[in-house]
Amino acid sequence: MTFKYSHTFPISGPNKLPRFKQWAAQHTPEIEVSLPPQVPVKSENMTVRLKSADDRQKLMEKLASATF
Repeated sequence: MTFKYSHTFPISGPNKLPRFKQWAAQHTPEIEVSLPPQVPVKSENMTVRLKSADDRQKLMEKLASATF
């Protein structure tokens, strides 16, 4: 199965990928995501790819209350 869906969300500062990976492991371990190889420090957004629309919806709901 491929990662057909994506979601872009606001995140700023350095170490975006490690911070997101840690958050995802704690809050959404059941959702499999594909992350970009790197995200520039100056970027204010990050896009993750997901396998299903349901996973995308679950992630969006969890991210609504997340702080990075």
